[in-house]
Amino acid sequence: MNYRVVSLAISAGKYKGFVDNAIKLGTNSISSYVCVANVHMCIEAYDNADFARIVNQADLVTPDGMPLAKAIKLLYGVEQDRVAGMDLLPDLLAEAEKENLKCFVYGGSEKMLANSEAYIQEHYPNLQCGFHSPPFRALTTEEELADCDRINNFGAHLVFVALGCPKQEKWMAKMKGRIHACMLGIGGALPVMIGMQDRAPAWMQKASLEWLYRLGQEPKRLFKRYAYTNSKFIYLLMKQKLGLLK
Repeated sequence: MNYRVVSLAISAGKYKGFVDNAIKLGTNSISSYVCVANVHMCIEAYDNADFARIVNQADLVTPDGMPLAKAIKLLYGVEQDRVAGMDLLPDLLAEAEKENLKCFVYGGSEKMLANSEAYIQEHYPNLQCGFHSPPFRALTTEEELADCDRINNFGAHLVFVALGCPKQEKWMAKMKGRIHACMLGIGGALPVMIGMQDRAPAWMQKASLEWLYRLGQEPKRLFKRYAYTNSKFIYLLMKQKLGLLK
């Protein structure tokens, strides 16, 4: 079941159900993708109909941010678990290790992937995981094909895509039917997991203030984005609540 929040059809269910569904898709080598949605993605989708289609055609759209989980409660009276990429990533790696599934990390800098490889070897010693850092420019057709072959030949069941929103969602949609695995757009979850960035304290997460913590870490990059997306999200959410949002 899905619940519409502004521009996105958010998948409903308990946190564990999302983990189980992703593992099932990966185990069966079903070419699929999971979007981990937050306020930024919601507004990107509202402003761009093509991007909204990409996200809403995903096999799962998780409520990454507490604002989306609380929006479901406000609009539909339903308690919805937060399903954050920062929680999904380590939990899925642990499940993949347990189920003997292969993982692949696609995206991020060479330094980040080197740190990720060391972290995964230490914390998930029995997990087989591949890594690739593509160029930050647009890929050629030949490069795209080579990346598909690299991931498929590795035999990946789960592909963690760390290209950032909206690039990673567009890439996953393009690769559906070509990469025989469950792809998950994990955004900034990877650097947090391996300790390159800090995560907000639990009380800020529960109070929907994780964005404020991130703003304090990267004020120059995030101030303009948050000023626009957060205020627009609240405005559109109120319109939807009043039945005025088309």
